[in-house]
Amino acid sequence: MSAERGDGRTTRSLNGRHVLQRCRLRRSIAYSALSTQITALLLFAGCAIPQVPARVVYEDPVNFVRLEPDPYVLPEWPPSAHSHPAHLGEDLLERILTGLQVQERRIVIQKKLLGLAPREPAFRDEELKLLVPKLAEALAQAKWNERVTFYLSRPETSIKREITSGGLYLQGSLLHFVLANRQIMYGIPAYGMIYDKRYPMRPTGPKGFNLYFDDGAAVVEQRPSWFDILIGLEKDELIIDLNRVQEPPALVRATPATAALHPDGRP
Repeated sequence: MSAERGDGRTTRSLNGRHVLQRCRLRRSIAYSALSTQITALLLFAGCAIPQVPARVVYEDPVNFVRLEPDPYVLPEWPPSAHSHPAHLGEDLLERILTGLQVQERRIVIQKKLLGLAPREPAFRDEELKLLVPKLAEALAQAKWNERVTFYLSRPETSIKREITSGGLYLQGSLLHFVLANRQIMYGIPAYGMIYDKRYPMRPTGPKGFNLYFDDGAAVVEQRPSWFDILIGLEKDELIIDLNRVQEPPALVRATPATAALHPDGRP
């Protein structure tokens, strides 16, 4: 009897040790899986939010103009290179930026009830005063594989601001202009990455406007192929041929000879 009891105690002891070992093994596996998941999340976060190298041309607490590598420029494909550095006069840049217009997008029902939305200047006067000289400076410093980006903001509260952002680059006589955001209210996240400053050429939400230039004859029509659309290479940009840009009537100054004429041309 004592031998049997001893064997029973030994068996129970061995079983208890096995159970304890299994619990420890499960716990270590759970900890290992948790650490693996955390590591994977950190790696995924690092891949999802890559660092964008940039050269700052101008920066203040709420605005900046900088140069960043253009992912569409490939060293092995020379036609993709930009015509940088480019020395564009401030008068020409002011003509371009002043002529840019936006029009609110409306669905069919809105068009029938309200008609087409009126076109508005893309930039305010104070924004033009900041952008024109800084964009000219940035284009003069840009490399063949860089594009110029800009970011303008107006803080509304500690967690909300109005932003306007985009970029441009030059290829030959063609100026490519992107207006990603225009007077968009952006909610600053309490934590995490602030995307509007990191990616000025990406919309922070669905774009509710179309971009136009007042001199339609200078606009180069884009016709992306179905393959470009399929693989996401279609670009949301306005292309302006600088050789075709003309002075708008509003910028023509009256001379002493013409100032004395009546509207119908009579002296």
